[in-house]
Amino acid sequence: MSLRIRTIARLTGIREATLRAWERRYGFPRPERSENNYRVYSRDEVEAVRRVAKLMEEGLSVSEAIAQVRDEPARSVPPEPPRLERFWTAVMMLDAEGADGVLSEAQVGLDATAYCDTVLIPLLREMTSRLDVAREHMASALVRQRLRMLLAGMERVGDGPRGLLACPAKDHHEGGLLALGVHLKARGWRVTLLGADTPAEALQGACRQLRPDVVALSFIRRRDAEDFVTVLSEVMHACAPVPVVVGGPGAREHLKTLFTLGAQYAESAEELIAVWQQARNAQNRP
Repeated sequence: MSLRIRTIARLTGIREATLRAWERRYGFPRPERSENNYRVYSRDEVEAVRRVAKLMEEGLSVSEAIAQVRDEPARSVPPEPPRLERFWTAVMMLDAEGADGVLSEAQVGLDATAYCDTVLIPLLREMTSRLDVAREHMASALVRQRLRMLLAGMERVGDGPRGLLACPAKDHHEGGLLALGVHLKARGWRVTLLGADTPAEALQGACRQLRPDVVALSFIRRRDAEDFVTVLSEVMHACAPVPVVVGGPGAREHLKTLFTLGAQYAESAEELIAVWQQARNAQNRP
């Protein structure tokens, strides 16, 4: 996925002018150019900019921080353990018990976020291309059950910010939302999960009762522009004045619209936290 410089500035807290100055002086970051000659950035570039910003907060100069990030080894996605092939074999045979047993084996030795990121979410992403409808329903139910158990079993650490997590109306794919909850809880957040197909009225009631620090919405289902505007506008009105952060492929193609409506965009827990901190800092400025 490619993101424009304005979006990168929102996600990292680094001003557009600063990003351009870094590019001219240090050759960092290295965006590609779109057909219209706009700068476009990859997710790797976003993470690199964020790591530079963190190192600068720790006292390094910009040149030192950039040099250190450049020297870091490239982050690679761990290869899929062969044992997970047994998961697909069991699913093809509609052997729910066998598939669930493989998920149990795969969890051994992994903490919550590692299990989520290297086992459960990769399985969810592959299901559509691997399985027919019946097998996909069975397999996704098993993985989502594991994610719920993972989230429920994590110990709460402190009284961090509260995130209210939901999928909007008519969106039933909550795997990414559950993964977000796991990552937020691992970082000390208090997480309230409303789950799939949550109407604006339900979000409004939850916001009034809980007063969350942020509402996170996962748009997986693709929508036309009119439907997206209607759904997000209702959510923004229902949740006001709580900041609303949106993610997922169903929102990615409507970035300009969601920013216009006053929402923010994030694709990970790290990005959501950065957006929330930026909004909080803006509110605290005199």
